[in-house]
This record gives sequence, structure tokens and C-alpha cells, in this order.
Amino acid sequence: MAERLVVIGGDATGMSAASQARRLKKPTELEIVAFERGHFASYSACGIPYWVGGTVDGPDDLIARTPEQHRERDIGLRMRTEVTELDLDRGRVRTRDLDGGGTESWTGYDKLVIATGARPLRPPLPGIDAPGVHGVQTLDDGQALLDTLRAAEGTKAVVVGAGYIGVEMAEALVARGYDVTVLDRGKQPMSTLDPDMGELVHEAMCGMGIETVRGAAVTGVRTDGSGRACAVTTEDGEFPADVVVLGLGVRPETTLAEQAGLPLGDTGGLLTDLSMRVRGQDAVWAGGDCVEVLDLVLGRTRHIALGTHANKHGQIIGSNVAGDYATFPGVVGTAVSKVCDLEIARTGLLEEQAKSVGLQYVTVTIESTSRAGYYPGARAMRVKMMAERRTGRLLGVQIVGREGAGKRVDVAAVALTARLTVEEMTALDLGYAPPFSPVWDPVLVAARKAAAAVRAAAG
Repeated sequence: MAERLVVIGGDATGMSAASQARRLKKPTELEIVAFERGHFASYSACGIPYWVGGTVDGPDDLIARTPEQHRERDIGLRMRTEVTELDLDRGRVRTRDLDGGGTESWTGYDKLVIATGARPLRPPLPGIDAPGVHGVQTLDDGQALLDTLRAAEGTKAVVVGAGYIGVEMAEALVARGYDVTVLDRGKQPMSTLDPDMGELVHEAMCGMGIETVRGAAVTGVRTDGSGRACAVTTEDGEFPADVVVLGLGVRPETTLAEQAGLPLGDTGGLLTDLSMRVRGQDAVWAGGDCVEVLDLVLGRTRHIALGTHANKHGQIIGSNVAGDYATFPGVVGTAVSKVCDLEIARTGLLEEQAKSVGLQYVTVTIESTSRAGYYPGARAMRVKMMAERRTGRLLGVQIVGREGAGKRVDVAAVALTARLTVEEMTALDLGYAPPFSPVWDPVLVAARKAAAAVRAAAG
């Protein structure tokens, strides 16, 4: 008799796990049932800001595989079905049919995959749940926001938070013709950068006509006579809004897991071993935005919500569920984004993170160009590099610049994974031609300067 695999969550991790398990196991060997509470499955949540801004048509353009295509591959994907309870002792999950009158039923499993993702952070403030206030995490969220934008009578938008989502959504709203104000508690936008690098992002946002209010402590959302959001209030003033977008980050969606007594880390994500099996469980795996992963530079687990990790987790889980073997060793914290034509990238640690674990370090910052200075189209970029003071081990890199800047961070990500020193990095054999870089690539220029700083600190 075939075993049954139950998957909770129909996006990157869940359906990657189901698809990989199906590649390795026939339907006569493994029955696969997946539950998704939304209207969409197997989609790119990272593309939502570009859908909202009109760069891509979506949502169809953002869908990798439809529910029908999954079912054709003998994966029993049940849409609009929410899992409401885990019964780990009896090996079953309780579900509710969201479009069928709320009918509830139990489904047994031999193996379980938890891929419940993350939820937008929504602080408990007055009016935060009013119509017109939107978090952006799923395609359903994106559709709801677009519906509000199409119905809005005005063109004032307030974005609360200036992390990746906040900045990307601010740009998308500008593209739709909105007057955008970004409210952020930090000194600079993009807390994933050190403040000196975040200043460049602030300058770019101002250049796009985005009003950025720094050090803003939001106290609530004011509503009009119909109960809709009409302004965001702070300790220092009020900002009119026809639509409000929350860009405060996300938290792991681990409500079910916590209720079932599964182990959670300091940031609320599920804890797994290298095979993505939930710690202390023989038949339960978890991956994607609902788990914590090992930061190979920081040396501890933390929550990092990225589609790249989620898809890898799914592949690894699917292999292990089907009896093969795969592991996920950890991450170095690489991310890249853009504001208009400004590319923003980082990998490894920020200064505050290094301080938090007691590392002593040196930092250097260099200015360079994306191509040979004499070649047409060369654009300026800034590279900041951090190295451990005594050993010279690379700890982190941040890059902000125009075309050709962002993906250079991948060189640093490989160096971090290999635990290279900045001295060793100076000898890397990187590709060179005037249309692609100066004769000394900006990353190598920063490595040379960092190596000199390490030697000076030791002397």
C-alpha cells in the first residue's frame, strides 16, 4: 500500500517538495496530498511589486505551475483548503474547506511537510486592520492591493517601513502615479545595510520624488466615516493616505506548529536538522519562510525569508521524503534589490551583527565603476567590505550602484562560503574586459584595501 505525504502550503517549498518526491516515487509508492488556503499556487511572491507597478502583467506571469498541471503529475493539490490543526500523535491534519461552507475533515499522513511561509508584520495599532491597509506577501494580497488602487479616488499612498518590501512597493506605487510617503523608524532606509550605505538608497528615493520620513514612530491608522483608512498617524504628525501598504517585514507563520508543540527558535521559526527534518520528529519536515536557517557567518540560526532558500528547501525535503539523501548546510545572508536604477546588494554581516557576537573587525569603503572608466556606460558604485581584525577572514560586503553593481555580490557570497580571507580574495581570477569591469574589479579593490587595513590593525 502506498504511503501518504501531506504537504501544508502550495507555494515554493511545498510544491517543490511535492514535485521532487513525485520524480523519485511513483503514485503506487507515494500518494501526495497538498493543501493551499489561497487562490494561487507555485508563484513568485518576489514579483508582486513588479506586478503592482505594471512591469509584469501578472498574476499569470508569476505562476510557475498551475494547480491543474500539478494534478496532471499525480499531486493532489487542494486549493482554498486551510489546515487548522496538527495531530502529531495520530498522524493526521484537520482541514477546512474555505469555499465549501467551512466543512472540516481529517486527513491522515505517513509523512508531513510544513511549508506555511511567513506573514506580514502587522503591529497591534488602532486602525491597522481597516480596509485600505495592505500587507503584501501572497498573490491574494497583491490582488487585494490592486483592487484597492483601482477603486481609490485619490492618489496619496503611505508605505510604513523601508525594508526590501517597503522600498520596492514605494517604487511600484510611484510607477502607478501615486504621491508616496515612506514612514520608517530607522535613521536610513534598508536596515539590511549599514546606515552609511543606506544613505545612498535614501538619496535615490528622494530623486524619485518619494518623501521619506525617518525616525517616524507610527501610532495608528485613522479611518473615515465609512471605516476606511484615510491617514497614518505618528508621534510627530499625520499623513493623508488613500491606500496604506505595510512594509515592516515578515514573521514565520508557525501558529500550527507552535500549537502542536514543535520546536521554535528565537525568531519564531521552526528548527530543523540539516535534512530539513523538524527536530525531535521522525516524519515531519519543514522549509521556506516558516523555518530558521543556520547563518554560516554569524554562527547561529535566524529567520531569512527568501525564495531562493525556499526552493532549495523543497528540493531537499522532497529527496529525503522519497528515501534519497540531501542536506541544507546554511546561508551567508545574500540579498539583492533595486530602487529605480539603483542596485542594492549585501552578503554576510552588518557592523551591528558583528558586534552582537563579539567579533572585532575592520571596514573599508571604496568608490569604483562598473566598467573601465573610458568605456561608454561606466557607472559609479560603492563597495563596503568587512573583515575580521585578527584573521582577515571576510565577514561581509555591501554594494550600492547602478547597472552592473548588484550581482557582483555573488563573488563575495562564494568567498564567504569558502571562508576566504580578504588577502586570499585579492588573487581571485575574475573575468575582465572593458565592457564588464575595470582591470581591477571593484570587489578586488575593496579586498586589497581591506587586507591592508587588517595588516595595519595587526601592526
